[in-house]
Amino acid sequence: MHCEHRVKTFLLFVLVLFLAGSTTESWGQKKKKQFKKADAGRLTDSLISYSQSDIFSFPNVNKIANYRDEGKLKKIRQLDNAKQEEALYKALKEYVSNFGIENFGQNTPMIWRLAQLSKKYGPRGEAILLYKLALKHHQQGIDMNDIYAQYDTLELDKKKYYVPLDFYYELVNYRKEIDTLRPPHAVLEPMGDNINSPEDDYGPTIGHVDYVLLFTSKRNQNEERKHDEDLFFSIKVDGQWTKAEEFKTINTSYNEGSACLSLDGKYLFFSRCDVPPPGPKYKGSSPGPFGSCDLYFATLKKDSTWGDIKNLGPNVNSVAWDSQPSLSHNGDTLFFASDRLGGFGSTDIYFSIKDNRGNWQKAQNAGPIINTRGSEVSPFYHHKFNVLYFSSNGQPLNFGEFDIYKSYRSGETWGEPKNVGPLVNGPGNEYYFTIDSKSRDLFYAKETATDPKNLDLYSFPVPMEAQPEAVAHLKGTLKSETGRPIAGIVSVIDLDQGVEVAPRFLREDGSFDFSLINNRRYLLIIQGDDFFRIEETFFMKDSLEINKMAEPLETKIAFQSLAFENSRADILPSMHSDLDKLGNFIIDHPKVKLRISGHTDSQGSEENNLKLSQARADAIKKYLMDNFNINGSRVTAIGYGSSKPLVEEVTEEQRQLNRRVEFEIYQD
Repeated sequence: MHCEHRVKTFLLFVLVLFLAGSTTESWGQKKKKQFKKADAGRLTDSLISYSQSDIFSFPNVNKIANYRDEGKLKKIRQLDNAKQEEALYKALKEYVSNFGIENFGQNTPMIWRLAQLSKKYGPRGEAILLYKLALKHHQQGIDMNDIYAQYDTLELDKKKYYVPLDFYYELVNYRKEIDTLRPPHAVLEPMGDNINSPEDDYGPTIGHVDYVLLFTSKRNQNEERKHDEDLFFSIKVDGQWTKAEEFKTINTSYNEGSACLSLDGKYLFFSRCDVPPPGPKYKGSSPGPFGSCDLYFATLKKDSTWGDIKNLGPNVNSVAWDSQPSLSHNGDTLFFASDRLGGFGSTDIYFSIKDNRGNWQKAQNAGPIINTRGSEVSPFYHHKFNVLYFSSNGQPLNFGEFDIYKSYRSGETWGEPKNVGPLVNGPGNEYYFTIDSKSRDLFYAKETATDPKNLDLYSFPVPMEAQPEAVAHLKGTLKSETGRPIAGIVSVIDLDQGVEVAPRFLREDGSFDFSLINNRRYLLIIQGDDFFRIEETFFMKDSLEINKMAEPLETKIAFQSLAFENSRADILPSMHSDLDKLGNFIIDHPKVKLRISGHTDSQGSEENNLKLSQARADAIKKYLMDNFNINGSRVTAIGYGSSKPLVEEVTEEQRQLNRRVEFEIYQD
């Protein structure tokens, strides 16, 4: 069994989630000095809004297993029977706030009932969080019809609003040739032979500086000629990762993996698995092992090697499986995964806090907001911001089996975990996920194309949904002139940094929303089959609402702006806006074709009118081909002269109506 994760059957697609701090890291510097110096980053804070409710701290979670007060339960039943809902809400909220770990599975209907009452009597945002809390721990006692009735409120079907990636990237690739205002297309890059080997390579973490990469590999063979797990590192120099080296003084014939560095770079934390208990004559100072996998730490020696390896002891380790350590950016909190008894599900996230004397205190469960009745693994605390990333198969919204989530920390409370979206989470399983301190690149492991059983390390630009600073809220709507919602796709392009944002379909009511990074310029693009593309640039600051009106698109179109000068066929600047709408629509719909019909009034000879109308239609075709790189085979231009008048010509106004260019959009 891989010590990097608990459930080996889900090793189909591994995303590494580990983000550390950004102060100077001495061991990394010593290695870097062999090549080149680099700078460390600077810490900043992250902002996020929470529900006004204080119920979500659950102070009893790590104190008692099961809370029960017969007197309070009797009072709750009395209020329920008397239909005194507001008083029942207050009594039930006070009771639920005292829950221990076991209550969340045994008394989930009480949470669900509280959520129903909170819609009437609770603070803004509380009810939806309570509904989701109940779904995370629901085992029985909740009517499934009631759950389905809350789907719109809970956005449990939110993933249906994400545009399928195959379609999206097909559109992006098409735009690359014809449109400079296009979403970025992130590229999955294998990390090369300096990192990857013919055997499994996985579990990467970025050190406290971005030029140190730690990972786990099965390239080494033990004494029994079996490939076991060992720890390796690589240093980034001039944009390239150096040949991976192993931690020779740490690796043994047992399994070592999941390494992370302390804030000062003097301590390396890792897991070691399948270690037999010491013999009766053992006189070492390190206790353990305690379970199938334990957490250890090694100390950096003066010669830049690692030694004095010690088990973290019974305050951290248990008789079960404990692995996947991750330090907070100030180094005083150690997060890890464990399947010890007394948790919420199969595997939970735990943490231990270091006291003033440098001792790790008794491990605590991260609580019912993070943990579920399912499995939570591979915790990772961001380098700079108070954001915890982790993998779960028990959160309400998911795209596959195990997905990556992020949760913001505010005081003693964790925010509701947010799925980092389909650009990271696929239909399979994503576990680990690590990004650099600047949140530019993420690293993870996936199966190679030639060998589905072999894992290699890859890098990938961090999309917007996974960005720790993506907390600014953009919302808006698109409606028709009659106020009717219209179907379409909404894309947001980061004009400053080029961070990719997963596009979404408009909801049934025409609304959309995105979480973006503050203080950046963006381009909003809305496109659909029934209207011309809408584009608007904006600057994101805290929150923003953009409501747009769609310009309807008919099968046949005539633009008033296309008024040519007398007896001329030149494209005037006043025509560009409408012609650009047409060009954008054609490139947004690769299967669409266009028929351009040129018409004149009856003045002059018909021969000249035919030539003039053809010249004008050809001029428009050339404009579309030159400015939008549209293949000429998709556009037909025909001049009809004065043979198809709209009205009988008596006045100048009537002659103007007949001097026109018409467009017909069609598909073969």
